[in-house]
Amino acid sequence: MINKKSSNAQRIKRHLRVRKNISGTPARPRLNVYRSLSNIYAQIIDDTTGKTLVSASSLDKEIKEKLGYGGNKAAAKEVGILVAKKAIDAGIKAVVFDRGGYVYHGRVQELADGAREGGLEF
Repeated sequence: MINKKSSNAQRIKRHLRVRKNISGTPARPRLNVYRSLSNIYAQIIDDTTGKTLVSASSLDKEIKEKLGYGGNKAAAKEVGILVAKKAIDAGIKAVVFDRGGYVYHGRVQELADGAREGGLEF
């Protein structure tokens, strides 16, 4: 019998392995990415206090009205731009990128590119 873990269980294992080395500080908070089948979410987190400083998702009103569906690369790029805009308004310029155990490809890469385009440094 084959004992195969689900892909999400494998992702969580990868995420925990990466999180041993990545931590958000007040100087460089962590930009965390979570993607579901139909949406993508981004948070900027200060791990020393455990607080979410800024968040954006494809469910936000301005993105939902503009694109409709949130599970594609165009929506991911818009979420990246929006989270960068909110971060700069909050005084955050540099972050540490946490891909959440996902492969840096497709929607995750587009979100990162959008955040860089919006002015974040990582």
